[in-house]
Amino acid sequence: MSDLLTAALLGVVEGVTEFLPVSSTGHLILATRLLGYDAARWALFNVVIQLGAIAAVVVLYWRTFWTVAAGLLRWQDGAVRFVRNLLIAFLPAVVVGLALHKKVEALLGNATVVAVALIVGGVAILLVERFARPGETRGIADIPVGTAAGIGVIQCLSMVPGVSRSGATILGGVALGVERRTAAEFSFFLAIPTMLGASTLELWQNRHALAAGQGVSWPEIGVGAIVAFVVALGVVKGFVALVGRHGFAPFAWYRIVAGGLALVFLLK
Repeated sequence: MSDLLTAALLGVVEGVTEFLPVSSTGHLILATRLLGYDAARWALFNVVIQLGAIAAVVVLYWRTFWTVAAGLLRWQDGAVRFVRNLLIAFLPAVVVGLALHKKVEALLGNATVVAVALIVGGVAILLVERFARPGETRGIADIPVGTAAGIGVIQCLSMVPGVSRSGATILGGVALGVERRTAAEFSFFLAIPTMLGASTLELWQNRHALAAGQGVSWPEIGVGAIVAFVVALGVVKGFVALVGRHGFAPFAWYRIVAGGLALVFLLK
C-alpha cells in the first residue's frame, strides 16, 4: 500500500472517530499496529491530521464563532462567558500536557494500553448513563466556572491513548450536570485550542526531521488532514442527532467489543 493511500485511510479513521467518544488516537494506534504500519513513523502524522477534523468544526459552527467574535468586540456578557469557559477548561491540559509530555509520548506506541482503555472507558460511559442525572445547563456561556474547570481536569484523562478526549469531556460534562447536546458542543469547541496546542508542539519538536524529509512527509500529512476534514463534516452533525435520540450507550458497547477484540489480537 502506498504511503498516500495509507495517509488517506488513516484520515478516514481520524475523521470518523475524532468527535465520537471512542478515541481517535486509540483507533489510529490500533490501525497502525493491526495493519502492520510503522507506529513510530506515523506518530506525528496521527497528531497533526487532527487539525483537519478540527477545521470541520470551524466550518460547521462558523455562525457561532462569528457571533462570539462580534460579541467580544462589544464585550457582551454571553460572548465573554463563552470564551472564559473554553479557556478555563483548556488550561489544565496545558499544565498537565507540558509536565507529562514525555510520558504521554511513551504511551502512544502501546496498543495494549489502548485496548484496555477502550474497555474501561466503555464501562465508565455505561455508569455515567445509568447514574448521572439529566443535565439542566443549556448553552456553553451558561456553564458555571467550576463545571468548566472540572471538565478541563477530566479532559486530562484523555492523554492516555484509548480514553478519548471527546468521551472524557462530553461524559464529564454530563456527569457534572450539563445537558447532552451542550456537553457535546462544548467538547467540539474545546477541541480547537487543545488540538491546536498539541499539533503545534508536535510540529515544533519534529521540525528538523520534517525539514530533512524524515518520517511522514508534508504531502502525506496534507492528504490525511483533508480526508479527515471531509469525513468529520458528516460525522459531527450525525453524532449530535444520534446522542439526542439514543444517548451514549451504543458507543460504550462499541468500545467494549472493539477493545476486547483488539486484546485478543494483541495477546495471541
